[in-house]
Amino acid sequence: MLGFGRQRPWLTLVVAFCVLLVVDLVLKLLGTELFVFGTKALGGSLAPAALTAFVLDGVIVGMAVGLAAVGLSMTYSILNFANFAHGDYITGGAFVGWTAAYLVVSGGADLTTRFLLSSNLGLTVLGTPIATVVGLIAAAAGTIVLTLVLDRLVYRPMRDADGISLLIASIGVALVLRYLIAFVWQTGKHGVTAGPTKITALGIITRTSHEWTLLVVGGVLMVGVHVLLQFTKLGTAMRAMADNKDLARVSGIPVERVTRMTWIVGGGLTGVAGYLLVLEGGTIVFNFGWTLLLLIFSAVILGGIGSIYGAMAGGLCIGIVDKLALIWLPSDLTRAAVFAVLIVVLLVRPEGLFGGVKTA
Repeated sequence: MLGFGRQRPWLTLVVAFCVLLVVDLVLKLLGTELFVFGTKALGGSLAPAALTAFVLDGVIVGMAVGLAAVGLSMTYSILNFANFAHGDYITGGAFVGWTAAYLVVSGGADLTTRFLLSSNLGLTVLGTPIATVVGLIAAAAGTIVLTLVLDRLVYRPMRDADGISLLIASIGVALVLRYLIAFVWQTGKHGVTAGPTKITALGIITRTSHEWTLLVVGGVLMVGVHVLLQFTKLGTAMRAMADNKDLARVSGIPVERVTRMTWIVGGGLTGVAGYLLVLEGGTIVFNFGWTLLLLIFSAVILGGIGSIYGAMAGGLCIGIVDKLALIWLPSDLTRAAVFAVLIVVLLVRPEGLFGGVKTA
């Protein structure tokens, strides 16, 4: 053990720090304080219900980040490039979805108001269920159309280009999309949802109807991705392409068709993720997807680049760490804790949690 500590002292320090956090958390839950030389060193007060709330909040955030990360991971594993326009796909899908929801509710509103979302829409899952569902479907469909059009115009002609060229092209696509969204919907922050109803499940867990919607829809879609990958012909073809694209082509797999379906599945999940994030957060702005992109990339890297399941797990881990960090840090520093955990995991396991496995 001492030899290991001498060989990897940084890891010993990390383990010691984690043990210290666990001890501090246990003392807080017990309502006990530990003093050293008259100064409080560890412990305090934290109700078990508060800890449960932090974890559940983290799962809620992580579910949406994980859904968005699945689309990005699919693009990387099958098309072999990091798509920096992914954040703006999220934004575009969310705007299309909430505009569709507003069209259902507003009816006779003038065209300018419909597309600029200039007023607070006041939509809720329980108050305007049809509009909310229509918006969710529109967000997925709109993002799918967007990804297919951009693939046909930009990425398909560059299919045989190297990853760096595709990455630079995706940055250009991201900029064009972002400012096109700003031109159509303007740059201000738009309020889209009203105060949701609180619902208690199992007699102990109380969350808003919007948060429950995110959890249920996100969970169903993640299970659906698993079924697609493991039990369908398309999933088998996707896994084959992720492992070896040239061998898949020689084996008779329709590579271009699978690529198109990858954009469809990934785009649909991305649009839904953006729509649900706005549903839970209540507001939308033209660059909100771009600000999330670093977290989404972190989820993909943490889970293992190219691993679909890793992207799901990475998103959940990031969400939980982001919320649990509030126990020790102010809210504006929790993202630093997320990236610190990412660095530590990569130091210990450079290939990520799922070992870089492409689709499993």
